[in-house]
Amino acid sequence: MSLFEKKWFKIMFGIILFLLIVMLLKVNQFILTPIVVLLKTIFLPFVIAGILFYLCRPLVKLLVKKKVPRWIAIISAYLAMILIIYGIVKLVGPVINDQLETFVANLPEMVSTVTNWIKYLQENQNTFPSFIQDALLNASDNIQSKIEANVGNIANGILGVFSFIGGFINTIFYLVLVPFILFYMLKDGDQFAPSVAVLFPKSKKKHVLNILSEMDKTISTYIQGQMLVSIIVGILLFIGYLIIGLKYSLVLAMFGMFTNVIPFLGPYIAVIPAVLVALFQEPKMVLYVAIIMLIAQQIEGNVVSPNVMGKSLNIHPLTIIVLILTAGNLMGIIGIIFVIPAYSIGKVLVVNIIKIFKES
Repeated sequence: MSLFEKKWFKIMFGIILFLLIVMLLKVNQFILTPIVVLLKTIFLPFVIAGILFYLCRPLVKLLVKKKVPRWIAIISAYLAMILIIYGIVKLVGPVINDQLETFVANLPEMVSTVTNWIKYLQENQNTFPSFIQDALLNASDNIQSKIEANVGNIANGILGVFSFIGGFINTIFYLVLVPFILFYMLKDGDQFAPSVAVLFPKSKKKHVLNILSEMDKTISTYIQGQMLVSIIVGILLFIGYLIIGLKYSLVLAMFGMFTNVIPFLGPYIAVIPAVLVALFQEPKMVLYVAIIMLIAQQIEGNVVSPNVMGKSLNIHPLTIIVLILTAGNLMGIIGIIFVIPAYSIGKVLVVNIIKIFKES
């Protein structure tokens, strides 16, 4: 066997060629500018359409299996999705709006409570060690004026976040591009894998189809499973908050449901506003909130997720932490949300490529 036919040589040659292409692209970045602009333009619509595709596909497959024409099945999925969203907005929207208005109205009182705590600490600072006294003096000199000056900004910021979310959702459904992309994904999605496999030699087609099938299963499991798990977590939090009588229970539970899509960090982010509200409502309720969050996460981690997602996305917790920290530093919140499915897809790809090389 000649040197050029050896596996290690082919691998080394491929790596060198890849690095050379990267170096040339870096030197000639202007070549990539139009591609980057195009990707930024189509990224969000394709991501949204892709998520909706995996949520709608089970219904479309079920209807097609019942001998319903595919185009009617797709329209039925569209109608089902619109009805679900309309029902949620109709039922939950007014309650969320009332709770937000109440929260903003009570915000000055919350600020006043913080101010009273600061005054209490200042008046009783002689009972604390000297280093704590110095820290209190340095920290509380201007804190009251800063809080009072920013009350309006805090309220506007909170309303702005929810207004942005509402506007974002409305924009999605008014865009023509997302439904258009989704329609063709649902219509021709089954043809994607065979179309890609055609580009490879006959000896590799079976491996390519297996890889694409595993990747499809991984993405489907993650999106559908994560959606179901988040909804269950939101319901558990809402029930728990209602039991302890926590104010703004629906808003806080929905916030917990949305943040649950963030791997590892989601529960910690979700508990922050709940703890703050409990602290202002009645300090002892902080303990109740912590207990409810702990119970919800134990149920989610030990009962819900294992049964919904199984072991198809089995990733070590240390690996998740490293991935989240790295993705967060590189791409922010978007990176944190997408790093786990991206890693799972990459893992499937690498494992299967290594398997192919071992067999050949």
